[in-house]
Amino acid sequence: MIRRTHHARDRGIPDATVARLPLYLRALNALAERGTLTVSSEELAAAAGVNSAKVRKDLSHLGSYGTRGVGYDVQYLIYQISRELGLTQDWAVAIVGVGNLGRALANYGGFVSRGFRIAALFDADPAVVGERIAGLVVEHVDALESVIKDRGISIVVIATPASAAQDVCDRVIAAGVTSILNFAPVVLTVPPEVNVRKVDLSIELQILAFHEQRKANGGPIMADQWPDEVGHVRERSMGAGS
Repeated sequence: MIRRTHHARDRGIPDATVARLPLYLRALNALAERGTLTVSSEELAAAAGVNSAKVRKDLSHLGSYGTRGVGYDVQYLIYQISRELGLTQDWAVAIVGVGNLGRALANYGGFVSRGFRIAALFDADPAVVGERIAGLVVEHVDALESVIKDRGISIVVIATPASAAQDVCDRVIAAGVTSILNFAPVVLTVPPEVNVRKVDLSIELQILAFHEQRKANGGPIMADQWPDEVGHVRERSMGAGS
């Protein structure tokens, strides 16, 4: 999920660039773990799966141009991108829907190191409410609005069945949340000021199945047939342009 910071919008950083920044950050963190101090745009491009010209253009939006013959300082670039994405702050996250997927997300240990703290879990099933998962007690979804306000929830993950997703979405927006990560297999309708990122694993599998079929039939696979570097479909807000 990508949360655009105010200074990113103020500086006019394109959405496509913002979407690639997490890819660079992941590659840079891997380089840092190996003890790499500097990286060229070509090396970073290869690690992130994009071309080097795009890397240089994207990083120029952050005011980072590297040093000719040396490249980019890995640790400083990690700091720049983390700050731009808002990862130097602590973001309180709530997960609504504690089925298999919701449980897996709640138990994932990688969120904290990236600035995301799971602060609340919700479900409507009485058999699940009250259960302790990853150190948190699952609360009834009826308490959604009050908990969002009391705990300063900034981001909500919707992992409910499709039939419940829009109602949950409407409620969290009414409670003041403007950033939603949607795992439910449905397109959510939201006002223009709300950012929604959709993760649909079935769509990704269908895309892979298409390419497997093309390969099996001996057809060519063109570069522009693949999804973009992020691979996610951004949901369109009400009133948004095409």
